[in-house]
Amino acid sequence: MAQSGQAVVIGGGIGGLTAAVALHLSGRQVTVLERARSLEPVGAAISLAPNALRALDVIGLGDEIRDLAAWQGDGGLRTPAGHWLARTGAATAARRFGGPLVLLHRATLIDRLAARLPAGTVRTGTAATVADPGDAGRPARVRLPDGELEAGLVVAADGVHSAVRRALFPHHPGAGYAGFTTWRVVIPLPGVEFAPHETWGRGRIWGTHPLKDGRVYAYAAAVGPAGQRAPDDERAELLRRFGDWHEPVPSVLAAARPGDVLRHDVHHIARPLPAFHHGRVVLVGDAAHAMPPTLGQGGNQAIEDAIVLAHHGDDLAAYTAARLPRTAAVARRAVRIARLNMTAGRARTAVRDASMAALSAAAPALFLRGFDGIADWRPPGDGVRPAGAGSGGRRKLRRDTAGNH
Repeated sequence: MAQSGQAVVIGGGIGGLTAAVALHLSGRQVTVLERARSLEPVGAAISLAPNALRALDVIGLGDEIRDLAAWQGDGGLRTPAGHWLARTGAATAARRFGGPLVLLHRATLIDRLAARLPAGTVRTGTAATVADPGDAGRPARVRLPDGELEAGLVVAADGVHSAVRRALFPHHPGAGYAGFTTWRVVIPLPGVEFAPHETWGRGRIWGTHPLKDGRVYAYAAAVGPAGQRAPDDERAELLRRFGDWHEPVPSVLAAARPGDVLRHDVHHIARPLPAFHHGRVVLVGDAAHAMPPTLGQGGNQAIEDAIVLAHHGDDLAAYTAARLPRTAAVARRAVRIARLNMTAGRARTAVRDASMAALSAAAPALFLRGFDGIADWRPPGDGVRPAGAGSGGRRKLRRDTAGNH
C-alpha cells in the first residue's frame, strides 16, 4: 500500500499529540481534532518512566522532559502509620532502567508536544466520528459538524470511553469499572519536607511526590462502588479517609482547597481487543488498552503506541502485532498490582505488608521489580529517528526496517 500523506488524529491528549508529532516528522500532513474547547488536559500529573522517555527521544523531546525530573534521594512504600515497607532511590531506579522517572504536570507535556506541531494543526471544539474506516482501496472518512475529511490514516486517541472503538468493534464489551475511585491534587506545599512515597492501607492508597516547579502531586485511591461522590466536597472526603495517616498527608490536605481535588472512577479494558486497527483507522492509548493506574503506565504506553505507529507507517497490522501483546501484558500486571495494593481485609493486609517488608529486606530492589520488562523497553529498530535536527530545516523521520517489536 502506498503511504498516503493525510492523517487525522481524533483526540488531543498525550497519545494523540505524540502521534501527531511523530506522523508530522515522518512527512505526513496532520490534522488533530479535539472535542474540548482547549487542549488544557483533564487531570493533574503524569509519571514518565524511562520507556516513555526513550520514545520521546524519537521526536526530540526526551532530554527536555528528563530535565524536569525532581525525585532525588530515597523513596518507597509505607504504611499509614509511616513505617517503611520497601525503600529505593532515584539513582538505583535510573541505573536499573537506564534513566530517571520524571513526574510532571500533564499540561506541561501537552504544551511541549503541541509546540512541535505547525500552526493550525490542532482544531479544538471539534467533535469527530469515523463515518467510514476505509480499506486498501479507499480512504477513511471522518465526519465533523460541518462536513467530512478524507484521510489515508485516522488515529483514534479519544480515550477510555472511545466512540471510535465502539464503532470499530461493536461486539467488544469495552471499558468497565475497575472497582476503585481516585483523587488527585497538585498544590504548593512550602516548608514541608518528605520522601517521595506511596502508602498502602486497607483498600486505600495514597502517594505524595514533588514536582520540579516546587509544587507537590498527591493522589489517592479507595475501593468502592462506581458513581459515588462526597456528600459535601472531595477534600472533606479525603480528610475522612486519610486525615490520620502519616505526614505529609495531613499537611497536603490542610493546604488543599476543595476545588483543587479531582475525583474520577477508574475504568479499564479487561478483555483485550481483537486488534488495534480496522481499515485505515488505528487506536492508541486508552482507546486501545485502558488500564488501572497502579503502574503509572497508561500515558507511557500511549506514547509508545504513537512512536511504534509512526515506525510502521501504513502497515497497521504490524502495529497491532507489536503493540497488542505488550499492552495486554502491562495491563494484566497493573490489574495484579491493583488487587495487591487495594487489599481490604485486615488479615490479608497484615500478610501483604509483612511479606512486602520481608521481601524488601532480602532484596532491596523489590519495589522496582514491577517495572522489569516495562521501563526497560526501547523503540523499535532503536527508534524512528529525527533526521536533519539542527540543520534548520523541518525534521523528518526515518523508518528502520528491523527492530525490537
